[in-house]
Amino acid sequence: MISSAPLFPHHRANPAALVVAAFAAIARTRMAGLPIVNPALEVAVPLMRAHLGEWLGVLVTPWAISLVLLPGDGGQFRALGADETQTWKFASGEYDFIGNDEPELGPYQSCSLFSPVLEFVDQASAEATARAALEALDRPADPTTPGRRAFLRGTFFGAQP
Repeated sequence: MISSAPLFPHHRANPAALVVAAFAAIARTRMAGLPIVNPALEVAVPLMRAHLGEWLGVLVTPWAISLVLLPGDGGQFRALGADETQTWKFASGEYDFIGNDEPELGPYQSCSLFSPVLEFVDQASAEATARAALEALDRPADPTTPGRRAFLRGTFFGAQP
């Protein structure tokens, strides 16, 4: 019998703590001392929830804020190479997530929102922005401003261009 199970592990429970641990290790090693690191920030996953049976969260690091997707039981997540993308649909629009893999996590996908994050003065403001971005995915987009473009122009949260 041929199994339809993915060839990579999927997370049955919320993997937020695993994401924090993996990226905290990256912060201490690969990213330590780089000029794009904001010393006022630390690694956090302020919000992670189920999305179409997969795990969707927002990751704050001292160098970036990104949406992250990890495989759950939904069967729609694809393990991708670093140069590949998977498009995910939300009420606010469609977003391309790039493939990633970390030994502590396995495959995951990410969509960069801010990089670098030098404009954030503290952890609270970075996490508030991250939570607002994730929550905004569920709001229908203005048909005249496509999702990610609107976010990057600042209109995602209702600001005028």
